Amino acid sequence: MPLTTTPLKSDKPFHCMTALITGASSGIGAATALALAQHGAYVIVHFNSRQTEAESILSEIRAGGGDGEIVQADLGTDDGWRALAAFARDRPIDILVNNAGSLVARTRVLDFTEDLWDRVLTLNLTSAFFLAQAVLRGMAERKRGYIVNISSVAARFGGGLGSLAYSSAKAAISTMTKGLTKEFAPQGIRVNCVSPGTIDTGYHRAFSSAEGLDSVRAATPVGRLGTPEEIADAVVFLCSDQASFIHGQVIEINGGFLMA
Repeated sequence: MPLTTTPLKSDKPFHCMTALITGASSGIGAATALALAQHGAYVIVHFNSRQTEAESILSEIRAGGGDGEIVQADLGTDDGWRALAAFARDRPIDILVNNAGSLVARTRVLDFTEDLWDRVLTLNLTSAFFLAQAVLRGMAERKRGYIVNISSVAARFGGGLGSLAYSSAKAAISTMTKGLTKEFAPQGIRVNCVSPGTIDTGYHRAFSSAEGLDSVRAATPVGRLGTPEEIADAVVFLCSDQASFIHGQVIEINGGFLMA
């Protein structure tokens, strides 16, 4: 399905820029990779276990006249995020989209183990911080860069039962966005956050029941789930010149599900 994205001042505003998108083999990450490539970026498609899907996204990027590469790392482990951070430090990353994340396993509080807690926090928070750190030095030297962190509506209301570690990590991502802005906005770097509601992806189908998703639709004023492309459009906008005075914001995209 072709992407429909918000028109920008130029058809290729990210020409000669390199974008790294984590968790880009499917869902929001894949849509974001395609959208940034459509607007001229050289796209690094990160994946963990879905190499075939990552290769398919790269093929689609190239079929559309863009280019990029794929890179593997398990961001739920210290070795994984360290390897990707080292990879990123060696490249002139202009755009970083910290998208990789997961509940890992829907788990009630009394059933959590230390290992599971560490994996969820490492995947959703620690890796995002150290990847940002890895690219920020180069961005500061070039006096230009864009970081978009992907949070979640769960950060604002605690998420569903069994998602406490995930929602806590996502709340920290939102706060981290503001702290990074205070330090790096004066250096020409724009850091923002997108907080999706329930998006119609395999992720939500894996961790939610059909009845649960129906309940979300019923509680959403627009009457449907979001699409990955709608989140990708927001990421593209936040990296564009039209968003030049938007810094440190958490943009809620949830169809009106949560408006407080």
